[in-house]
Amino acid sequence: MTDSMTAERRAQIVPPAQHQVEAGAAGLLHSANAGVIVQKVGQLRSEYRNEGRVFAREMAKHVNARQAGNATAFVYEETFGYEDRLHFLIHLRSLDTYYGMVEMGDQDRAYRESVAKERVQTDSGAGAWDRLFVDGSMRSNVLLPHTWTGRTGRDTVPVAGEQTAQPEGQLLHSGNAGIVLLRSATVGYGFRAEARQIARELVENINKNFPGEASAFAYEEAFGGDQLHWLIHLRDLTTYQRLLEQDAFADDGRPGTFVDGSVSDIALTPHHWGLYATRQQA
Repeated sequence: MTDSMTAERRAQIVPPAQHQVEAGAAGLLHSANAGVIVQKVGQLRSEYRNEGRVFAREMAKHVNARQAGNATAFVYEETFGYEDRLHFLIHLRSLDTYYGMVEMGDQDRAYRESVAKERVQTDSGAGAWDRLFVDGSMRSNVLLPHTWTGRTGRDTVPVAGEQTAQPEGQLLHSGNAGIVLLRSATVGYGFRAEARQIARELVENINKNFPGEASAFAYEEAFGGDQLHWLIHLRDLTTYQRLLEQDAFADDGRPGTFVDGSVSDIALTPHHWGLYATRQQA
């Protein structure tokens, strides 16, 4: 079996996240062309693993249908780590788009009915979506593409795709990657400039040396502490081994550049109904 046939077979087993969107959908946003990414995570209760995934995909479908061209939502599972932990990457054209999301929650009747729908039966009666997740486990980060181009225009929003010269046919992003690696790190006090230089070097190293296999983008956290995030998009899981062999993650800077213990990697697999033998409700 040739390498191309093997890659095609893997793609059929785990389809990329863009398969979650209706075929031919216009204005698809992803990690390379979005001005903002809202990264959400929530831990499902084990007994509601099926209902929770149905809810997650239903919410993403609403966003993708009602906000086409302004927002695109993908659902992922943690490849390793915590089972039944779902991740959402909600790609917005800009921060202004957030208000359209708020209006949808306020005015879109179908969306509101879906949120309020009774999804499970508990000892205390019927429960809606909030019963599906462990209390306090839902959290969100707002990621803005880091820019080192020196742009000063106010009419355009920086996008992460500007960080690479990889041609479109080789560019991997949150929509077409087999695995998305989310790397995060807290910047040490006084190391802001150095940390961002390291972020840039990691991105440029991967994009230069692994075209068609991996694409990397750097982001800053809009709210909260001084944190950097990378989305490293892999053709498939075997690409990760190639990155390790080539020391793609070797440069962590001087001691103190990043807070000790703050660098973390989470591998995300696009959700599909066969994963963990979960099933879609009729």
